Amino acid sequence: MSLLFGSTLFVLGVLGAFVSGLTGVGGAIVMIPLLLYVPPLLGVGHLDVKTVAAITMLQVFVAAASGVVAHGRHRAVNRRLAITGGLAMAAGSLIGAVASEWMRNSWLLVVFALMVTTAFALMFVPTPPPDVTAPADEREYSRTLIASVAGGVGLAAGLVGAGGAFLLVPLLLVVVGVPIRVTIGSSLAITALGASSGLIGKLVTGQVPLGLALIVALGAVPGAQLGALASRRLAGPALKGILFVVILLTGVRVWWNVLFE
Repeated sequence: MSLLFGSTLFVLGVLGAFVSGLTGVGGAIVMIPLLLYVPPLLGVGHLDVKTVAAITMLQVFVAAASGVVAHGRHRAVNRRLAITGGLAMAAGSLIGAVASEWMRNSWLLVVFALMVTTAFALMFVPTPPPDVTAPADEREYSRTLIASVAGGVGLAAGLVGAGGAFLLVPLLLVVVGVPIRVTIGSSLAITALGASSGLIGKLVTGQVPLGLALIVALGAVPGAQLGALASRRLAGPALKGILFVVILLTGVRVWWNVLFE
């Protein structure tokens, strides 16, 4: 591995984690296309889909864990929501991560594209009223609904190496009815638990290139903290708008790759 390739991976780790801390997604929706397309574009290296999925799973875990610590300081994490969703997502993610060993690269890319498309469609569904003033931990939501949503997202996310928060965030907003700022903090906690299980699945099946993954993960720590800081300075509608743009751009690029490359 060249120094230029390693430096590129570190910078991409920072960028992906910044988006994670800013919008509450684990960063996979940004990291997967960045790792797939930027190194070849710059002429510094190339990573296949399974390698990218494994690296991203570690990056997502680090970015989500770092981001939830930052959001937790400001009481933007609902613990009951995080634990219920996190356990369900961890179970689904483990199953998906192990199953991904026997799936073709093209299938994994299609699964990711479908996840992004679903997340994009959900952004057009009306969401609950703006954030209320009650602390995040004092609000209660349907545990059955949370577990169903998080478990389903975890299964698909485990397949493609994503934390799945880019799909989990709009689902929590639209289906469960969680306000945007609580969704951001709590989804990072759910994603961290889910990604830890998925990471174990990929490690057990020997899919993780540890050297490359650690470089990306090192960039994720400062990136997630900076993103969380920026998130607290933006209003709910602005955060939702940023998430919409991220999902749209990623969806267009990935579907182009699926259909024409």
